[in-house]
Amino acid sequence: MATQVKQDLIQNYRTHEGDTGSPEVQVALLTERIRHLTEHLKTHRKDHSSRRGLLKMVGRRARLLKYLLLHDRKRYQTVIERLGIRR
Repeated sequence: MATQVKQDLIQNYRTHEGDTGSPEVQVALLTERIRHLTEHLKTHRKDHSSRRGLLKMVGRRARLLKYLLLHDRKRYQTVIERLGIRR
């Protein structure tokens, strides 16, 4: 992922100044990596090691979203709406 894209995501999803590790930021970064890897796998169908990495990222994002859901439902709703996941 390009540095500028990553910085833009952090800027858009942070909860306070200097925030780089909140669940919202982590979910946004994982979502961008998941979208990129999904496009890669559409053309490289037999790339099983990348597929495994994708599944691990999806699982990590699901755990972070579950954490948000259990601790602050409003933040959870905001994140999934802004990212366009969980249709």
